[in-house]
Amino acid sequence: QVTSFQGVAVRSLCTTSPHEHPEHGRLVYKGNLAKAVLGVRFFSYSTSVFNLFMMPYIMLKTGIGFESLFIQAAFYGLIGFFTFVTPVTLHVLTKGYVIRLYYKDEMDTYTAITYNAILAEKATVFHQKDVKIPDITKMFTTFYAKTKSMLVNPTLFPDPQDYNHLMGYDKSFYFNLEEEKEADERK
Repeated sequence: QVTSFQGVAVRSLCTTSPHEHPEHGRLVYKGNLAKAVLGVRFFSYSTSVFNLFMMPYIMLKTGIGFESLFIQAAFYGLIGFFTFVTPVTLHVLTKGYVIRLYYKDEMDTYTAITYNAILAEKATVFHQKDVKIPDITKMFTTFYAKTKSMLVNPTLFPDPQDYNHLMGYDKSFYFNLEEEKEADERK
């Protein structure tokens, strides 16, 4: 692979494909909302920090700190809600959004990359046997990896077999008629 960098030819001798990660394995999924999630959370955090630094100045200049107790409580409650509750809510809703998902064939392990509370990437490693599908469809959960909820978009997997293997849909289905008869008799 040869690329041009300001008129100078540079040769890259990369032995792995662009979808391989030496530590995590083969890239099987890339979320298309990763930049949007990061941007919204960063904006929410920055407005909260701005509120924290500007509120003392605004209260001194406007004199709202000397009004009635009811107005103070309403004002502080409103500002506190937007300063603290909104970022926490956004974190809770988006903490399971998978940015990238890697798969290591030889160990049958997945590595899900998500954002943590301080907007840094966090890697969660799990085996396919640790994947649990919720009994009831949940809004921000596609599957559970051990106990952590994960959200992926099945249509964004380049190879549908990767999604099928992740969810366990490629396993053979075993149906035991004896257990079903016993369950029906107990009812």
